Amino acid sequence: MKIVAKRLMALLAVAAGAVALAGCGINTIPTKEERAKQAWGDVQTQYQRRADLVPNLVATVQGAAVQERTVLTEVTNARARATSVNVNADDLSDPAKFKQFQAAQNELSSSLGRLLLVVENYPQLQSNQNFLALQSQLEGTENRIAIARRDYNQAATDYNISLRTFPTIIWAKTIHAGSKPMQLFEAAAGAQAAPSVNFNLGAPAPGTAPGSAPPAAGTAAPHD
Repeated sequence: MKIVAKRLMALLAVAAGAVALAGCGINTIPTKEERAKQAWGDVQTQYQRRADLVPNLVATVQGAAVQERTVLTEVTNARARATSVNVNADDLSDPAKFKQFQAAQNELSSSLGRLLLVVENYPQLQSNQNFLALQSQLEGTENRIAIARRDYNQAATDYNISLRTFPTIIWAKTIHAGSKPMQLFEAAAGAQAAPSVNFNLGAPAPGTAPGSAPPAAGTAAPHD
């Protein structure tokens, strides 16, 4: 009976120690790390969703704007670069890889923005049902990308803070000494908002030929 009692006391002591460690935050760092990694997975999913829409978008626009080959080629090449840069959950603490990933995605955003400006000169696309469906999907995807990036930044910031604040900094310096801060998304240079993907397909301004830039604000259109 004494042996059983001693074993029981030992088990209780181990359990009490585990509870005490948990209460001190020993599990906080890996828990927050996993949440941030899950949020990163959502970011990748939304960017992949956008990449999957691009080929159909390019093909549809090309059918109505064959002469816009330069812009369409830029979009296609930007998509290829964006999908070739892979950052997995273990690379989130690598500034160089993260910067490369964000730069590639920003390049695709910029090229899509230029394509959409060109599209405004082709009102015939307004009646193209395939194009309208792509418009709706792309708008929704851009919104989901913005939300996924925000959620990832919040989760990664929460994790990063746990590496620098008490009491979890104790575990960051000991048991979880290999843990490193995760990189965060930053706004693209000159960007004040998410890229606009609203297809305003009104008739071109008078005197504006298809495929050409619309007159600058305050500039009168040429008269016949």
